Amino acid sequence: MSGLEQIPILSIILLSPLLGLVIIQLLPGQRANWLKIAVTTATLLPLALSLWLYADYDRNQGAVSYSETYSWVQAPLKMNVGGDWFFSFQYAVGIDGLSLPLLLLTAIVTAMAALAAVHVKKRRKSFFSWFLLLEFGMIGAFIARDLFVFFVFFEITLVAMYFLIGIWGYYNRERAANQFLIYNGIGSAIMLIAFVMLVNTAGFHVIETTQSLQYIYSGSYSDIIRNLSDPSAYVNLTADSIGSNPFALNETKQWAIFILLLVAFGIKLPVFPFHSWMLKVHQEAPPAVVMIHSGILLKLGAYGLLRFGLFLFPVQAREWASVLAILGLINLLYGAILAFRQQEFKLVLAYSSISHMGIVLIGLAAFNEIGLQGALFQLISHGLISALLFLIVGSLYERTGTTELSRLGGLARSMPFISGVLLAAGLASLGLPGLSGFVGELLSLLGLFESMRWVTALAVVGIVLTAVYILRSVLKITFGPQREGLTAIRDARFVEALPMVVLLAFIILLGCYPSVLTDTVQTSVGGFMDLLLATRAGG
Repeated sequence: MSGLEQIPILSIILLSPLLGLVIIQLLPGQRANWLKIAVTTATLLPLALSLWLYADYDRNQGAVSYSETYSWVQAPLKMNVGGDWFFSFQYAVGIDGLSLPLLLLTAIVTAMAALAAVHVKKRRKSFFSWFLLLEFGMIGAFIARDLFVFFVFFEITLVAMYFLIGIWGYYNRERAANQFLIYNGIGSAIMLIAFVMLVNTAGFHVIETTQSLQYIYSGSYSDIIRNLSDPSAYVNLTADSIGSNPFALNETKQWAIFILLLVAFGIKLPVFPFHSWMLKVHQEAPPAVVMIHSGILLKLGAYGLLRFGLFLFPVQAREWASVLAILGLINLLYGAILAFRQQEFKLVLAYSSISHMGIVLIGLAAFNEIGLQGALFQLISHGLISALLFLIVGSLYERTGTTELSRLGGLARSMPFISGVLLAAGLASLGLPGLSGFVGELLSLLGLFESMRWVTALAVVGIVLTAVYILRSVLKITFGPQREGLTAIRDARFVEALPMVVLLAFIILLGCYPSVLTDTVQTSVGGFMDLLLATRAGG
């Protein structure tokens, strides 16, 4: 047992942003430098601990690691039958090869976004408070191992994002915040319905004590996945074998829950046609917030779909592989075509995010180890690339007051460093070999090629379109005649250059040495494939 497994490392990482939030409340609001130092330190601590955790993680262990479980909610139920009946929700956290890379991504992007928040001028104390609460919610969602705990942290991210958009966004910020809350609120309601159905069926189990029988409805992810895979569990016993069974999860209920989860997390991802809210957020939210939204929160949708949709219902997901592939193809082509038509760089990147999430769906639809690894790699890669691009957007807007392509040009003369980083980020986004974007796209398409070659062929068209709209936008900004009034602007300051260099370094690292990530996710993906094969064989 390593030293990290003997301490509550995940709880320490989770509570670090809250500690920073408390410190910020104690600082005077007019002390801007103190506030910036406090929020930066509060985000660097989870980053340092997450890097340590990633290095310490045993990549040959398929089960959950560094798990912590404490009793939280134990609500007794009054039933007309004997025994003790409870709803049981635990503070249960843990990581595996799926959640650990996303935890590290959260720590990296949030720390870099904290440095980018130097542009925030008004109500800094409130901004940094909501900012740290957002990080708290994101970390909690990725490490949660109980459905109720996941839902609580998921909702915390919605509340924090709503205020960060609505107060510190641009001209139409309130409308963007309201659309964000409406769409994601609907998704949360749908997700809650699916979770309640799971708790009341797959979460039910019986514990025999010396005094009585305890009948427990549990939100534990481990209990649910164990019951679903156990033929003797109540959830899998038919009425023919034991008579009336209210806990059985027949095929109709399984399909209902799977579709509910697909819709709920599809809104968050987002999957076409649930994407319009995201465009408003990318256009109106402040750069540091968009870095987090595009870099992390969109990945939370994909994570939820994979964790609760595919992992819990592999048979249904496998039967809908063609649907997932077509949805991914629509996302990829639709996002790429509309990105090419935009004249606002923020909207180019917004549609680009829709397009790149299509690659994730294509990798998931492959249902083999190569495709699933490609989908997870694409999540991490796009998180880093999109965060870097929106970091640059913030720097451009601060200097020029615009991100309209027609009003920019020739910036490589006055801002060679930022322009160089922008070009590198653009090349990573279009999938240049040697950078992280190439690996995720390649693995996803290779995984799907075996089963759906025509979808793969059409997806290649989307990859080509990506190169077109990225190069069009980047070259318009950096080269050509320099616009009037842009000759005297200065290049990146240290506080801007540092996060740019860090994000670009991770992009290059994953592009040149992809096994840093693939070795971590391989065991979890392999375990899912074994479960899928066993389920199909049993069926």
